[in-house]
Amino acid sequence: MQLSDAIRIRIKFYLKEKNMNIWKLCKMSGIPCSTISTFMSKKTELIKLDTLLHICEGFGITLGEFFTDEMFNTAEQE
Repeated sequence: MQLSDAIRIRIKFYLKEKNMNIWKLCKMSGIPCSTISTFMSKKTELIKLDTLLHICEGFGITLGEFFTDEMFNTAEQE
């Protein structure tokens, strides 16, 4: 699995777990909706680490918590 796909899966997981949609995540994280939507729709394959940090803050979790899933142990670089 590609790293970017694993990140998308994890964002979708937290959206469901926190009962949020993309718009609410954008509001809570301070990240423009276009940035998150472009990444989630695979129009761009890369996401900056500081962007991901703000997304985690929007979810109320740490980066460490975000990456605790086993799929990141075998994720491959693009």
